[in-house]
Amino acid sequence: MKNNVIFEKVKRAKEASTLLGKIAPEAKNMALLKASESILKKKDELMASNKKDIANASLLLEKGEITKSIIDRLKLDDAKIEEISKMISSVANLKDPVGQVLYSIKMDEGLELFKVTVPFGVIFSIFESRPDALPQIASLCMKSGNSVILKGGSEALESNRTLFEILEEAFAAAGLPEGCIQLVEGREAITTLLKMDNMVDLVVPRGSNEFVRYIQENTRIPVLGHSSGICHVFVDSEADLTKALRICIDARVQYPAACNSMKVLLVDYRIADIFIPLLSKELIERGVRIKGCPTTVGILSRSGISVESAGDSDWNKEYLDLTLPIRVVNSLGDAIAHINNFGSRHTDAIITENMEKAKQFIQSVDSASVFHNASTRFSDGYRYGLGAEVGISTNKIHARGPVGLEGLVTTKYILIGNGHIVSDYVGKNAKPFLHKEIDRDWEARLK
Repeated sequence: MKNNVIFEKVKRAKEASTLLGKIAPEAKNMALLKASESILKKKDELMASNKKDIANASLLLEKGEITKSIIDRLKLDDAKIEEISKMISSVANLKDPVGQVLYSIKMDEGLELFKVTVPFGVIFSIFESRPDALPQIASLCMKSGNSVILKGGSEALESNRTLFEILEEAFAAAGLPEGCIQLVEGREAITTLLKMDNMVDLVVPRGSNEFVRYIQENTRIPVLGHSSGICHVFVDSEADLTKALRICIDARVQYPAACNSMKVLLVDYRIADIFIPLLSKELIERGVRIKGCPTTVGILSRSGISVESAGDSDWNKEYLDLTLPIRVVNSLGDAIAHINNFGSRHTDAIITENMEKAKQFIQSVDSASVFHNASTRFSDGYRYGLGAEVGISTNKIHARGPVGLEGLVTTKYILIGNGHIVSDYVGKNAKPFLHKEIDRDWEARLK
């Protein structure tokens, strides 16, 4: 895509953002509901586009240029299309995040301060081959009053084009500003957009650590980074093994290509001889390739199960296929240290019936989501009740974990006075500030 074309798209998005930020919640909700309906009405068209992507991706798989996990992420079926439609409508039903007054005080008589949520403006989102990422991101951006520029993976080119056309048409029919949603294609578009810090307000990349790091190092635009998902489950010596078995199978097998699937299993040595063979048999039956530390390999060998030895690189590798490294640890402290050392600060879980251990794990593991007796697969904006997510952030500034609507607004301070000047509040006869809490209706002051 040529630079002049990209510039025009960004320019239109910027112009639209000034209008979109003032759109009434009802208009945004109507646009999202129209989009939700259109997704279902145009299911056949969407499926046809997706089949083209699958066919092209299959050829790349045969050449060894992509992995099977990419095709798994790429596929659309009736259930996924229904889920996309429900996701969009669920965003419409969420509370509008724009215009929320977070803080209000009377500084002095006639001088009142309000802290209010506002949209960022223009968001540039780069995402992987999952087609459902496009409507997720677009819906959240519309609801939060932001124009959005979308750049999907080349593997989902046809699916993304069709989804974009459906959303663009629905948003326009509902009266949203023209240009508030844009689609760009080609790798050169990323390079061009990362230089447009005077027009783009936030970049949201979804991908590997290396990809996110590349984005951060090549732009002056703020980046809301989505790190890789090296997620752990630690099975404690006081775990209910029936619970642990169900949770571990779900976390690794239910959707192995997801960023929130379990990538490493840690097992306390006191139950390793019982639990590891039990789980491994179940996982191997489901097609999982086990890679073990020396202790794990020995335990499974005595049980008549031969597995690969795990190397140092396996503990910080994001396996998006049915591969699972297993490590035996000596204590809860060792498990916590391993996770904080090798993890990606995404999602980690402990399986135990000891509440003190659970509390220690939750307080000590430095991750965006930390679970007790639950599958890591729950780490998701939709499941958290956020409607959807633009990604999962492992940053500690602004937004962390699944990023929904609240992560797509920033704040501005509004000060309403009546001829007040700072000089009256400094010096020998300075007036004191009152700093009293007041009601939060700043607009009433301007009537």
